[in-house]
Amino acid sequence: MKRLGCIILAVLLCVSLLAGCGGGKSGGDSKETTEVTITVWGPQEDQSDDNGKWLQTQCEAFAAAHPEWKITFNYGVCSEGDAKTNIGTDPSAGADVYLFANDQIPDLIKSGGIAELGGSTVETIKKNNSATTVNTVTYEGSVYGVPFTGNTWFMYYDKSVFSDEDIKSLDAMLTKGKVAFPLDNSWYLAAFYVANGCTLFGEDGGDAAAGIDFSGEKAVQVTNYLVDLVANPNFSNGDVGTNADAKAFFSGTWDYQKALDAYGDNLGIAAAPSFTINGELKQMKSFAGSKAVGVNPATALYKEHPEIAVALAAFLGGTDAQSAHYDLRNIIPTDNNITVDDALAQAQMDTMAYASIVQPLQADMGHYWGPAESMGKELVAGAVTHENAAEKTETMNTSMNTSAVQ
Repeated sequence: MKRLGCIILAVLLCVSLLAGCGGGKSGGDSKETTEVTITVWGPQEDQSDDNGKWLQTQCEAFAAAHPEWKITFNYGVCSEGDAKTNIGTDPSAGADVYLFANDQIPDLIKSGGIAELGGSTVETIKKNNSATTVNTVTYEGSVYGVPFTGNTWFMYYDKSVFSDEDIKSLDAMLTKGKVAFPLDNSWYLAAFYVANGCTLFGEDGGDAAAGIDFSGEKAVQVTNYLVDLVANPNFSNGDVGTNADAKAFFSGTWDYQKALDAYGDNLGIAAAPSFTINGELKQMKSFAGSKAVGVNPATALYKEHPEIAVALAAFLGGTDAQSAHYDLRNIIPTDNNITVDDALAQAQMDTMAYASIVQPLQADMGHYWGPAESMGKELVAGAVTHENAAEKTETMNTSMNTSAVQ
């Protein structure tokens, strides 16, 4: 009986061990799948058959890359420029992930419709983009979007007139042919002043307390340079549309066809050149913005699964998605891992990399436009001279820093 009891006990122990091993194997192989529905908004052009349904294709690729999430996508049409209105009306009813223009960040923050990004997402953004591009989606030290294309201006020129060496220097170009520049447009005028050390809200545009510094000798030197520029017979205000004999002008991607019509096979495109003050080369700096992918923290999805919404935004603004955007719609990438094969794209990417500053997102930026435009118009009209350059410059700077919007 004692031996039989031992045998029975041994059998029961083996059965118990086998049951435990079997249960452990079954539990280790099963993975719980998270089921979610994500609403994504983007422009109609990114969802059309003609453009390969970029948005849908990228979302499906994201889902395939994450089998741990069973995702159903809902798509809505919203242009980047309308994001702050459509999200801001009722963020809780808006898209989980959406495309937007970077100058809307302050309004989106106020409405509670955009999430601050962090961790590895921000590390990747900083690794894959120029500092200027990163600054376009940075507000008060925090990053609020994944940039995917830039918005800035550069130079179109006639290659039969200007050599590759000529286009590095505005002064050299002015000895070869007529150059047009919209000096009376404040979005362009800043390029000269910033090149010589003038600032808008600090070095990176993020210091509201710093205000606008277009004062002192550094600014007066630029004003004097512009007085001479206007007097140069090879300078004209405007662009090739208003000056048919101009062999170079400054604009963005939207004027590519105008440039092609003007210069044909001789069309060249490059970042803005340098100019010389007191024997030193100063790189002109365009204003730069971007379009980006944002995440809405007010939705039910974000509150329950923020990691999924952030991962999708990072994917839509990532290297592969930007490459596809460029291939399908000629949306020029910001990602420095992407090699572009045309001069237009390269000029914009070069400008974002070294020949631009972020257009500040500060509320007081509104004080800049009027005084700058007035200065440009007075320069073109010949009302600014070497004799009154210092006075005119200080008047402009004072107006830029008043409490009333000009």
